[in-house]
Amino acid sequence: MAYVIGTDEAGYGPFLGPLTIAASVWQVPDLQSDFAEALQGPGEGTELPVVIDDSKRVFQRQRGLASLERTVLPALATTLNPVPLAETWTALWKQLVPGSETIFEQLPWYQDYDRPIPIDLTPQVLREVKEELETFWNRVSIRLVRLQAVAVFPQQFNEQIEQTGSKGELLTRQTLELVRRQMESLQDDEILIHCDKHGGRNYYAPALQQVFPEYLIEVRKESRWQSVYRWGPPQRRREIHFTAKGDSFLPTALASMVAKYIRELAMQALNQFWCERVPALRPTAGYPADARRFKEEIAELQGTEQIADNILWRNR
Repeated sequence: MAYVIGTDEAGYGPFLGPLTIAASVWQVPDLQSDFAEALQGPGEGTELPVVIDDSKRVFQRQRGLASLERTVLPALATTLNPVPLAETWTALWKQLVPGSETIFEQLPWYQDYDRPIPIDLTPQVLREVKEELETFWNRVSIRLVRLQAVAVFPQQFNEQIEQTGSKGELLTRQTLELVRRQMESLQDDEILIHCDKHGGRNYYAPALQQVFPEYLIEVRKESRWQSVYRWGPPQRRREIHFTAKGDSFLPTALASMVAKYIRELAMQALNQFWCERVPALRPTAGYPADARRFKEEIAELQGTEQIADNILWRNR
């Protein structure tokens, strides 16, 4: 057996809310397995019962979270070490983002926040989809092992920008640390990692060498379309691909959906906190132009509540 890991992010561009990065981990017969073929098991009923695609194609904010919830929540509950279907916002964050509760204790908009999950579907629908997905996994030759994510909130984001010097470097380091944590719990088999390219970056060897210092990083390819690296002993090779528009690959696409879902949940909490306190305030998705509007409209209350800029606002 071998493993494939897909990663992607959400919230790279906004000034408000966290940068979220997710990983999906899959068990496959071998690294030459074609996912499209592997998902076509024998017999009937082998069509994937959920939509897994780049979150930009799946999610439309005005239509709510149902398109993400119908995939992310049942998938999480059918991993090799399954967790119960999350019933609350807080429970879901604990499942997907270990340690997030420590940050939530420090931020006013999360301290007393919770709500039932799912938000835009019924629990009955999720239970039905979960059963369909469990049946599906039993029929095909691949299996979803784990979903996990990291969220970098504004204060940590700003501090790490000062250390790394750029958003791109921050994204790369956080992604690779997340990948490393997933690899530590896997068996000594071959592992292939797929990442969407981090902006226009083509060169990742120095960052890889820093996160994986045990072996010399071998550069296989570095181009505008794709950068490929290998490391590790011959019988346990690790290979990572950074590919332009790589979020169309199924493991990366699922990571994209997870990252988008938890970021949207984080933004709902932030918006509720401020909109309950500032009359006629419109919610924001956090992207630059609208984020500046939002920040101007909450400025008076922010000053009254003595909420520091560094826990609210990302400097880049």
